Amino acid sequence: MEINDLTPAEARVWRAFPRGEAVDFRTAADDDPALGDAWGPERTVRAEVLRALLLTAPREEGEVGGLKLAGARITGVLDLRYATVDASVRLSDSHFGDVPNLYGARLRQLNLTGSVLPGLTSATVHVEGVLRMTRCRFRGPVRLGGAKIAGALFADRAEFASPDDTEPALQLNHAVVEDDLSAPGMRARGEVRLNGARITGSVDLNEARFDRPDGTALNAETLGAGAEVLMRNGEVHGRLELRGARIAGRLDLSHSRLRNPGGTALRASSCVIGELWLRQGPAVQGTLNLRRSQIEVLFCEPEVLPREVRLSDLTYTSLIPHEPAGRRLPMLEQADGAYLPFAYEQLTQSYRRVGDDDAARLVQLAKQRRHRRTLPWYARAWGHLQDATVGYGFRPLRACGWLLSLLAVGSVVYGLRHPPALKPAESPEFNPVFYTLDLLLPVISFGQENAFAPQGWYQTLAYALVITGWILATTVVAGVTRTVSRQ
Repeated sequence: MEINDLTPAEARVWRAFPRGEAVDFRTAADDDPALGDAWGPERTVRAEVLRALLLTAPREEGEVGGLKLAGARITGVLDLRYATVDASVRLSDSHFGDVPNLYGARLRQLNLTGSVLPGLTSATVHVEGVLRMTRCRFRGPVRLGGAKIAGALFADRAEFASPDDTEPALQLNHAVVEDDLSAPGMRARGEVRLNGARITGSVDLNEARFDRPDGTALNAETLGAGAEVLMRNGEVHGRLELRGARIAGRLDLSHSRLRNPGGTALRASSCVIGELWLRQGPAVQGTLNLRRSQIEVLFCEPEVLPREVRLSDLTYTSLIPHEPAGRRLPMLEQADGAYLPFAYEQLTQSYRRVGDDDAARLVQLAKQRRHRRTLPWYARAWGHLQDATVGYGFRPLRACGWLLSLLAVGSVVYGLRHPPALKPAESPEFNPVFYTLDLLLPVISFGQENAFAPQGWYQTLAYALVITGWILATTVVAGVTRTVSRQ
């Protein structure tokens, strides 16, 4: 392209490029690039001029060239497909009339801060430095699938939107970012794809908003993050998909609002996560799925949990904050009625790890009661009896209470009316207390039961005491055996 073919605005950009000088067409600090269609020729630059500049413009010896343009109206398609651009590119606070095509390009650095674009086609792009989309407003799909970014990716307060639901608003699937992905305050209407992405540093999505009702709002399946993933004070309207993610640090969803009524709000199954924080926010609306995941620290407040929590084969080392067992047990009840013994064992171990044996026993008692509902009627009856007498061995003092009560009843009844002796000349002196103990304790004999024979309903009471004693003894032995086997 000849310099004579350029407009005055384009010539200004052309002359500044070899020395890396900035060209700023903005007339006021609050210029809105969304109104760029109305900007005149004094700040209009054709995309073909920029392409020629980046690919063929001469360099000045001793100078570092670079395209640094602000407040421009860029017309036509900026086509850099498969191109290699050695200079840094900064097109900030500008208005693009057409979707730039950077598919397969190799760029040193790309800065689109504050610009308004109808979309961006840049799948498999290679950026040797930093990619900045801070405060950008995209009116159509942004395709960055398979991108490789040697530096950080910044999308602070950026806005992404897809005009229809046929394509995601932002595609970063299988992208590789060798530093951080920083996008606090971003907004997305439509699906955002991070599935298969590899982020060496952290992912900052604090105060971000993802909106795709009745669908997947943020798809981060098999995401790999070398540090933490932060979404404090965020909002997801739709499904948050994290199945198979590997997050070395903390997944922080504190103060966030997750909404997908009637569906899955958060699916973090088959994940490996250092810490998962669900705290100080409204209750999750929808299903929380943590199946088969491995979590070192689960920071989960009962108030945040939804009614349906799926915990099959979930393993965690620590559960915080420390809560009474009664506040943790509801999360173990499955909406489909399934009985998950491993979930009870996990909760038991978390209490034992911090030395709260009382809470651990309550969880084990709840486990036995839940298991009872899966048994046939005769086994349930035996279970109810063990529960009422000794609390399945976790409340052995109950048996003492029953024995003392029956001992008192028998002692009073037989003390008021002594049963006749079988052999008066050989019988010992009658003692109502030890006679009742002889009836209640099947393995101990004080010589009273065989020496006296009650009649009528007193004999019926004796039979009842004998049967009750055997039942209490059996349940005590079964309960104590179960308790000892768990220690």
